[in-house]
Amino acid sequence: MTNTAPAGTTPLISDPARAQRRVLRVLVASQILSGAGLAAGVTVGALLAQEMLGTTTLAGLPSALFTAGSALAAVAVGRISQARGRRPGLAAGYLAGAVGSAGVILAAVLDNPVLLFLALFVYGAGTATNLQARYAGADLAAPGHRGRALSTVLVATTLGGVAGPNLAAPTGTFAEHLGIPNLAGPFILSGAAYALAALVLVVWLRPDPLLTARALAEAERAAAPTASSDADDAAVGRGGVVLGALVMILTQLVMVAIMTMTPVHMHDHGHGTAASGLVIAIHIGAMYLPSPLTGWLVDRLGHMKIATASGITLLASGLLAALAPADSIALLALALALLGLGWNFGLVSGTAIITDTVPLATRAKTQGMVDVSIALAGATGGMASGIMVAATSYPALALTGGILSLALLPIVAATAYRR
Repeated sequence: MTNTAPAGTTPLISDPARAQRRVLRVLVASQILSGAGLAAGVTVGALLAQEMLGTTTLAGLPSALFTAGSALAAVAVGRISQARGRRPGLAAGYLAGAVGSAGVILAAVLDNPVLLFLALFVYGAGTATNLQARYAGADLAAPGHRGRALSTVLVATTLGGVAGPNLAAPTGTFAEHLGIPNLAGPFILSGAAYALAALVLVVWLRPDPLLTARALAEAERAAAPTASSDADDAAVGRGGVVLGALVMILTQLVMVAIMTMTPVHMHDHGHGTAASGLVIAIHIGAMYLPSPLTGWLVDRLGHMKIATASGITLLASGLLAALAPADSIALLALALALLGLGWNFGLVSGTAIITDTVPLATRAKTQGMVDVSIALAGATGGMASGIMVAATSYPALALTGGILSLALLPIVAATAYRR
């Protein structure tokens, strides 16, 4: 058995609980850093494009680009993780996010929109990696605690995610002192945060959770050769992949579309960067902070009920965002908080479905492909949001997103009926 285990994991295989605690501590540290990198770019990406292009029509393009970039990164991170383990996969993704941040800063200095869009595409790797880290948190978790384990990783993003947008104004001032355009300032923070997150993983993510989980599974299979076959596991896994992916795709589409255009909507009605940063910080806090409770609810009540709650919460968010007066920061913040909460319900329940049903032999690769679909949904939402707001209005976008989220209900009902 020891020849199949990767170097550095074998001594801890006899104590998976201890290994899981260490893995979660390291993932929490890296997620705090990467959360700041993720949130900083989200806050000003659309505003930077609007300023450079002089139009709102393409303001959703940055969100579309870094979510499209995250789709490519999700494949790469998933494949590297499948072949080499979570540590090299996640570290490579965060390093790519840091390179993309540097490219955005250079594009702003040169006032080059083409370079900006290319850099935002690369920057998206950080978003994909931040999300894929949740899977690493569940690799070594006991089946009845996977929801809570992946939620622990997600909630760690809250600290960095809330701090990042609120540093938009000070980092903008700092950038101006360096001769860099104000709106590029948050990308200085994101580049440093992503680079540090990669360093934390490279140095401390030992044992590698996925490789250790495989070694444990091999040991169990050797001890109990009559266990279920890979073919049976794969058959169950396919159904779980479809359901989990659909839940996360819909929540991502609606969330990205409304979130992307909220800072632009506020800017067009006289609100400054600090106000939009506050609203986005509340939104990101609601995306991640409830994760421990959501994970407990998933483990306790089951995936289906929490997936249903996601659709209902997103509908409430869309209605409130559509009806809120443009001068009411409080109501917009509440709408974005509900948007984040609905996304959290969908992400945690969908991730738990996939982790519970996909066999270890193909887990990382499958998770990467699912996250590609999620990223493409986000890219679609980001791109379509700017076009729709330019053609209609922000309230029309929010209302459409809320109604679209109701599609989760028949999906969950149909799956429950088949079972």
